[in-house]
Amino acid sequence: MDSAEYEAKIASRFAAFDQDGSGYIDREDFSGAAAALLAEFGTTARSDKGQALYNGAEAFWQGMAGIADVDGDQRVSRQEFVTGAVKRLRDNPDRFAEIARPFLRAAIALADEDGGGVTRASAERALRVLGVEPEAAAQVAAELDVDHDGRIHEGEILSGFAAYYVTPEP
Repeated sequence: MDSAEYEAKIASRFAAFDQDGSGYIDREDFSGAAAALLAEFGTTARSDKGQALYNGAEAFWQGMAGIADVDGDQRVSRQEFVTGAVKRLRDNPDRFAEIARPFLRAAIALADEDGGGVTRASAERALRVLGVEPEAAAQVAAELDVDHDGRIHEGEILSGFAAYYVTPEP
């Protein structure tokens, strides 16, 4: 994948983070995603899981802002997002997974309704709430279950997340 193709891929991922469609990624996009997930899984913001999700969302926002908000205006434009990914993440996709880990770990705990790992159905629900089209959500949930045990575990989610957002395809 050449540089222009990679930049186009990253630019297409921008909308997944711009939850409110403002044209920027900001703190509210992350807290809004957390609120939507809590509502979907019937969990209150004041619960331990709710607090963990909001704290994870804030940590994720801070990590993204640290990588991409070059002008310090507390929002990330599409161009800042692409530039940040190309300069800081293309050769180190695990860094992005680490930035996302607190949020993803809390989302996993929320969606793991019986303690055995996230089911495909729960993963689909979470993905749809985050703006993924239903057909794509089903496909992604199936692909995330790398070991085909019917459950999606943290390692599978982190790898899939990093691959989707910042890893160039071969």
